[in-house]
Amino acid sequence: MKYQEIINALVQNGAQGIVLGCTEIPMLIRQDDVEVSVFDTTAIHATAAIKKH
Repeated sequence: MKYQEIINALVQNGAQGIVLGCTEIPMLIRQDDVEVSVFDTTAIHATAAIKKH
């Protein structure tokens, strides 16, 4: 998959984590798909909103 190729290239260039900053990307990439930590901004924002209320 192209997203995995891109992430792997970023990791080879020093990336220590990947921000999944679009609502559709977490449907394509899961933590199990790559060796580096991924951060799903949709889930992060939803969790923060629930904690706030």
